[in-house]
Amino acid sequence: MLIDNLKFDEKGLITAVLQHHTTREILMVAWMNAEALALTLQTSEAHFWSRSRQELWHKGGTSGNVQRVTEIRVDCDGDTLLLQVDPVGPACHTGVVSCFFRKIEI
Repeated sequence: MLIDNLKFDEKGLITAVLQHHTTREILMVAWMNAEALALTLQTSEAHFWSRSRQELWHKGGTSGNVQRVTEIRVDCDGDTLLLQVDPVGPACHTGVVSCFFRKIEI
């Protein structure tokens, strides 16, 4: 099974990129451990590991802005997940749709 071949880092985490399933906009990046991934698969809502708080968190558990997962893809190296989501409200804790709203001019 593909999930058995995932490459978690030395802290037991894997990068998860969230993308809106219809617009393809990148909404946020977070980290999952095996438990967060299992909860995501069970509930079809995104769960993550908070590196700052050192705890599991259900995205939108307090705000209501959950991320309903429609598909999960794995990159070629097996060390990054792409979660296709149907967001209920903004993904960013600042209240904007995407965490990637600031631009560096080049």
